[in-house]
Amino acid sequence: MQEAEKTRTCGPDGSGWVRAHRVLTVSLSSLLGLLLVTAYLLADVTDALPGPLTLQPMVEKHYPAPATVGAVKRPLTGPADRNRPIDQSQAQQLVDQFAATDGLGEDWSLAIGDAQGHLLVEHEAQQLRQPASTMKTLTALAAASGLDMGSTLDTQTYLVQAPEGDPQLTLTGHGDMLLGRGDNDPKHVNGRAGLRSLAFDTAQALGRRGISQVRLAYDDSLFADQRSPAGIDQNDPDHMFFTPPSSMAVDGGRLWPEGGPDDPDGLNGYPPLSTHTASDAAQTFADLLAQEGISVLGAVEQGTTPAASSPLASVSSAPLSQVMAFMLRHSDNTLAEEFGRLLALAVRGENTPAGAVAAVKAKLADLRIDSQGLSMADCSGLAPQSLVSAKTLVEVQVQNLRPGAGVAAAEGLSVPGLVGTAVGRLDDGQLSGQLRVKTGTLDDVTSMSGNISRSKGGLLAFAVIVNKPQDAGAAKEAIDRFITQAAGL
Repeated sequence: MQEAEKTRTCGPDGSGWVRAHRVLTVSLSSLLGLLLVTAYLLADVTDALPGPLTLQPMVEKHYPAPATVGAVKRPLTGPADRNRPIDQSQAQQLVDQFAATDGLGEDWSLAIGDAQGHLLVEHEAQQLRQPASTMKTLTALAAASGLDMGSTLDTQTYLVQAPEGDPQLTLTGHGDMLLGRGDNDPKHVNGRAGLRSLAFDTAQALGRRGISQVRLAYDDSLFADQRSPAGIDQNDPDHMFFTPPSSMAVDGGRLWPEGGPDDPDGLNGYPPLSTHTASDAAQTFADLLAQEGISVLGAVEQGTTPAASSPLASVSSAPLSQVMAFMLRHSDNTLAEEFGRLLALAVRGENTPAGAVAAVKAKLADLRIDSQGLSMADCSGLAPQSLVSAKTLVEVQVQNLRPGAGVAAAEGLSVPGLVGTAVGRLDDGQLSGQLRVKTGTLDDVTSMSGNISRSKGGLLAFAVIVNKPQDAGAAKEAIDRFITQAAGL
């Protein structure tokens, strides 16, 4: 019996002895490896061989203390000194120097006010004159004071599936006229919401419902039927500076001949503007849907958003505060008119260009802005019938110097030497960043209003309007010299 057991263990071919030999070999190899590791560790500890282990005492390294940062004697920034006086004699000298400009003509106003709203020096400050785009400062202050400037303008898709017929998709805009053709772009205002992103999200939602083809409509009813202020086309016969506000537009409706600038927020000329921006955006969206595998049946037509339904997909514009900054720095007439319309809708006013003007004027009255004689033909200053005084423009800027509601109207102004339409309007580069202004230019108007952080401390507000100058270039240069010198008051 024992012999039989031995035979079964070894096997008829002797495989048991082979396994035993392997076990012995592995054991001897492991023992040899352990001895080698132990020998190396002993050699390392005794420093016979290089390694991290040692019996020698550790040497503690000492490093010099870091250099201290020099303390400044006064804060780099701090609360503005709103009570710092302005030397009136020096201010009057600036007015006198401006008045002596050759080619200025006789039809001009100038005013300088302090942070409290007192006019210190002036020339015909209450005379009504054509303001050009400085009118936008009134619209900006009113809109920033009456709208939620942290809100966005959404562009959405809605789906209706009837028992019979093709699924109906509706593209609905809420006023984003800076849509992009591509994906959402968080780095820019122009193109923050991208139609390609909306098309992708919409296609995904349709795919989950098993839908691969739709009929597409777009809802452009936001601003009703009256879109353009009367007479605005007189200064824009070729549609290069204004297109009627709509529920949606790609890049403001700009028809760039070669694809547009690399920076969508940059200034790069004035291409013609489309006059049917909403339908253009809808067609672009239809093409993008097709790229995502969703066929659009038939023509894209105007329609209405289905009642009592939730959006299928949505993209959002930049906050209104950033859109306002884009408007002011580009002097975008369409967006200025749109802010007036949005304000009219917010206060439940008339949904017309006249209703927008009424809403702006009412908000300025609420803010106690002196608007005596103010005549607003539009919200942008492009229409030639508008009239405003330099005193009103200064009071708007004084309001911009105060914290609280309306701050977006101040933050969005052009900064001479740095950004916006006034980037090249500063004679002294050392003053870059100290001024915030709004420029105004028409064939017979050059104007500017703004506020200044004075080099000697304190603040001031100013406005200059020149109508019918004999030499428009000389008048513009005189304004540039004036603002540069005013910073030194």
